[in-house]
Amino acid sequence: MTNPLRGEVIRLYKNLLYLGREYPKGAVYFRERLKTAFMKNKDVSDPEKIRKLVDRGDFVIKELEAMYFLRKYRAMKKRYYDPEH
Repeated sequence: MTNPLRGEVIRLYKNLLYLGREYPKGAVYFRERLKTAFMKNKDVSDPEKIRKLVDRGDFVIKELEAMYFLRKYRAMKKRYYDPEH
């Protein structure tokens, strides 16, 4: 793969792998799904299609970060605020 987008694809994979450590269903489940998704698209060679897939991956990163933030917010709220108010 001598594609100029190769670095971006590797960065995306590493970022998703890192974020998957806290996934609610477990890191192993997330890693398997991530690998399957990347292997499914390994033969894509069109730069435009690769760009769209990378953009979709960036969207998934944003969604995961939002989910983790919301989970942490709910835990903090539950821990520090009186549930009767």
